[in-house]
Amino acid sequence: MEQTIVAIHAHPDDIEFLAAGTLAGISRGGGRVILASMTAGDCGTVSQDPNEISQIRVREAANSAALVGARYYCLGFKDMAIFSDDASRRRITEFLRAVRPTIVVTSSPEDYMADHEATAVLVRDACFAAALPNYETRHQTPATPLPEIPALYFMDPIGGVDRNQKPVIPDFIVDIEESFDLKIAMLMEHKSQKEWLRVRHGIENYVSIMQKWTRERGALAGIRIGEGFRQYRGHPYPLDERFQDLVRKHIHIPLALRHSGDDVLRPASDAPAQPAMTPGEEPQPVAGEPISLTEDTSAPTRS
Repeated sequence: MEQTIVAIHAHPDDIEFLAAGTLAGISRGGGRVILASMTAGDCGTVSQDPNEISQIRVREAANSAALVGARYYCLGFKDMAIFSDDASRRRITEFLRAVRPTIVVTSSPEDYMADHEATAVLVRDACFAAALPNYETRHQTPATPLPEIPALYFMDPIGGVDRNQKPVIPDFIVDIEESFDLKIAMLMEHKSQKEWLRVRHGIENYVSIMQKWTRERGALAGIRIGEGFRQYRGHPYPLDERFQDLVRKHIHIPLALRHSGDDVLRPASDAPAQPAMTPGEEPQPVAGEPISLTEDTSAPTRS
């Protein structure tokens, strides 16, 4: 079965830091990859107003995705205003139904900030809701429910640690040596973040810090550079390893797990403004303004 991978993280550039090498390799190999950020990154600046920086960051994210032939969407939330509530869950569910993923990759449930953690919860629950025939998103032209819950995976947290600086060990690490140049190029499209990361995060060179983190993740499995992922195995989410199968020849198990019984990977079983979406129709990717996928005005779109 052909797989469609949808990667959703909180802000433009999060995916590039954490998973772009793996996704670039899949896309370059002919896989269908879709990238999405919950927000347009409206607070990621020390010098511009929210509308100005949002337009810049959405354009940067679209340019980054285009480097690997992927589509990009902004889901219309505001920075520091992502919450696991009814309206937000329906919005993300509508998006998933519209783009029809078989695999969803999202942020780590344990991370350094609220937007990242809230995104993980929302996406997890929206994956479940997307396959419920009686769950209504309240969109004016709703897409049809998915035939099954997508397989769900979490990216690494930023820096590979949780809020308390405790290491988070991935289930598997993907060797991204062959696509590392593309990962760097994708991250470099986010030029607007250079000053922001220097002033607010103390990061003088955001590309260098990404390279450092990627080397550290690779070292967990005894390779030079890598990106880590964990599969969500809660009932009744799919347990087959369809994502692993797409990158099987590049997978390495962290050294800490190799003698714990978790080192055998099981084979998969056979198994500008966004226009309104009509049932069964995929939305068009944006290169300008963020999109809103719901008519429910109670969704938290203001910070």
